[in-house]
Amino acid sequence: MNTDKHGFKKNLLRHETVLFAVLVVEWIFFDAIGHNFGTYDNTCDILRHSCEIGLLALAMTPVILTGGIDLSVGSLLGLCAILFGKFWRDAGMPIPVAAACTIGVGALAGGLNASLIAWLRLPPLIVTLGTFSLFRGLAEAITHGVDTFTDFPASFLFLGQERWFGIPAQALVFIAAVIFFWLLVHRTTFGRSFRAIGFSPEGAHYAGIPVGRRVAMVYVLAGIVSAIAAIIYTARLGQAKADAGTGYELFAITAVVLGGTSIFGGVGSVHGTLLGVAAIAVLHSGIAHALLPGEMAGMLTGVLLILALAGSALPKMISGLRARKSAPRLAKQIP
Repeated sequence: MNTDKHGFKKNLLRHETVLFAVLVVEWIFFDAIGHNFGTYDNTCDILRHSCEIGLLALAMTPVILTGGIDLSVGSLLGLCAILFGKFWRDAGMPIPVAAACTIGVGALAGGLNASLIAWLRLPPLIVTLGTFSLFRGLAEAITHGVDTFTDFPASFLFLGQERWFGIPAQALVFIAAVIFFWLLVHRTTFGRSFRAIGFSPEGAHYAGIPVGRRVAMVYVLAGIVSAIAAIIYTARLGQAKADAGTGYELFAITAVVLGGTSIFGGVGSVHGTLLGVAAIAVLHSGIAHALLPGEMAGMLTGVLLILALAGSALPKMISGLRARKSAPRLAKQIP
């Protein structure tokens, strides 16, 4: 009986449970003060506008689980968006071929990060900060800062702007990505190895885990997903330009950490990341529908992140205090 009560309290106080409660409160609050916030159409709009950041956050989850970081995904999204436009418009490729080439570019860009981090053992923060500038600079150089790709065919724009069976068309891609990453992280040996590497790379190596290959895998995967997000972004807006995806890497990292994944690696979940994405998306949409100043979105997102970090640290602090109180006092040594 006591075990059941302990398990119930543990589940009740889990990070994901608290975040879900915050999400429900957010929804109720904005539905009360916002015009047409709780409608089905707006729910579809929230899903449509959060798809790209959601994809980046899903890809960022295994990266952070291994103790790494990828600051380049937003810039890579912008580079892939304008390359997709060039493949289609300037090279005359059909949309499917242009999309395949774009995904190939994303894989190569992710491979660049992977080579520098996994094989040369360079710090992920420094490497991806460098490729963050590199990818955005390439996008600006290719377009000279002014070239924009538009007039995409309606069959392609359907992916980002229309509904299929009543839901946004890109939601199907997002759902497929959610299933893939959930199975990868939670139901495969790869997922267990990501956590082991995040806890202790040296220990994982001595346990027989190919640390370099696993780390390389998550960065290549992040590059591929960034390219897919770029294609969906282009379909949603109907245009591709060099500044696409600006700041998306920060929103993706925020969603992952807000969802309970430790920034130091080893702990986290895909469903927590989904809740983090939803909390940020609902917050931004709610502020817009409540006609509140747009600057509040960034401020409140920061507050949510700080509260989430504090909430995850609080149980450890309480456990430490209890351990100190319960520990027997050491007898003073007689000189």
